[in-house]
Amino acid sequence: MREQAKITVENGNVIGTVEKNVFGSFVEHLGRSVYYGIYEPDHPNADELGFRKDVAELVRELGVPIIRYPGGNFVSSYRWEDGVGPVNERPARLDPNWRAIETNRVGLNEFATWCKRVGSEPMMAINLGTRGVEAALDLLDYCNHPSGTYLSDLRARHGYPEPHNVRYWCLGNEMDGVWQVGYKTAYEYGRLAEQTARAMRMIDPDLKLVSCGSSHTFMPSFPDWEAETLSHTYDVVDYISLHQYFENDFDNPADFLAQSMETDHFIRTVIAVCDYVKAKKRGKKDIMLSFDEWNLWYHSKEHDAQLQKEEPWQTVMHLLEDVYTFEDALLAGCMLITFLKHADRLKMACLAQLVNVIAPIMTDIGGGICRQTTFFPFKHVSCYGRGESMRAFAVSPKYESRAYSDVNYVESAVVQSEDGSEITLFAVNRDLENAIPVAFTLRGFDEFRPVEHIALECDDLKAVNTPADPDRVKPCQRIGSIEDLGGGAFTVGLNPASWNVVRFRKA
Repeated sequence: MREQAKITVENGNVIGTVEKNVFGSFVEHLGRSVYYGIYEPDHPNADELGFRKDVAELVRELGVPIIRYPGGNFVSSYRWEDGVGPVNERPARLDPNWRAIETNRVGLNEFATWCKRVGSEPMMAINLGTRGVEAALDLLDYCNHPSGTYLSDLRARHGYPEPHNVRYWCLGNEMDGVWQVGYKTAYEYGRLAEQTARAMRMIDPDLKLVSCGSSHTFMPSFPDWEAETLSHTYDVVDYISLHQYFENDFDNPADFLAQSMETDHFIRTVIAVCDYVKAKKRGKKDIMLSFDEWNLWYHSKEHDAQLQKEEPWQTVMHLLEDVYTFEDALLAGCMLITFLKHADRLKMACLAQLVNVIAPIMTDIGGGICRQTTFFPFKHVSCYGRGESMRAFAVSPKYESRAYSDVNYVESAVVQSEDGSEITLFAVNRDLENAIPVAFTLRGFDEFRPVEHIALECDDLKAVNTPADPDRVKPCQRIGSIEDLGGGAFTVGLNPASWNVVRFRKA
């Protein structure tokens, strides 16, 4: 057993409110995310609109409040008009982003309807690659205006008389990347995003708008991109986006699990740039962060590159179908913990993506469904992580990784529920061989008592869940792992290589 870790929380010492939209997700017209993902009309479990009810059930289990749509790279050449109106009249188009054919059988109206059924709201991404201000205004009119204009009345003729009232809008996607159709320089994007945002606010000043940040921290333009683009958009946007995907090219799992330190670095750097622009412009508001793409993405890349080269232009391609390991779930948990620790500025995030494409939910065409290993940390934080993120004094034994120094073996965050009746400790033990006892102290919470310890553990870091074997990796209840020492002091045992959710409730 390794030396003890210590986590101390004082009543009233709060980082910030954990907004519900931190538990968002993402559905892109890519691979089997839409077709044979959320939508499979020939499936025996499909509803009258063709959406799979078993998928919807797991989405509701995750508690996803907001879902970004329709991309992603896909949006940068997307014509939203292709996805509305009679289905049999919708044109099929080449999608240069993923080298596929988009049939447009599912579009804006169908997606908005599905969101309501799963208890979510859409966050629309606007094409600022091949299009611009005019198309954005048309889309806003069609989506949100009640009636009396050509486009709002057209929506009614399409069978949707009530407006969708979309509140959250992304001003393009990854516009700094040469892989993006219509990619821009920072100046070009900043000016276009500002013009689009100002025009949209002329119609509705209360919209929530997201400006594109850097695609990842290793872009050569990071963080100059944020500084330049925000110099244009600061006055007219509410958020700036962050995107981050991790791969596993490490021989040592401990090196792999340390990567969430890059997430923390990314967030801190973007906050610093936002505050620099605020000071430079003598502004009064803080720009908030939308981490609207995050995940692990590496299992499928070799397969995808070969498929797109040898068999392009299919209507549905099996792309980005990563099958996640138990080890992947631990890193996803570390990323979620990092989000909680930045609750003062990180107000929105989207796990990319939701179904089949680098997703927590996997389906078989015509068949079963399963929760991937990453499903569980996301579900636990979505369920128990809403409320106030507490500023904890945490001391952990540390190790040196290949890329990072002073890596905590115990990565942790603490949240008090919205009604104040519960406190939850989220913790990952990165130590692969040793259990670590945690001295957990709640100061000013003397009436709180432990109620349960949920853990995700497995004897094989490479274990996976599949529709054929859906329960290889699943949470368990740890019995006898918490010692109540009285006076708000506890000892919690964390097993090696484990994700932990330790709950306390006011007696």
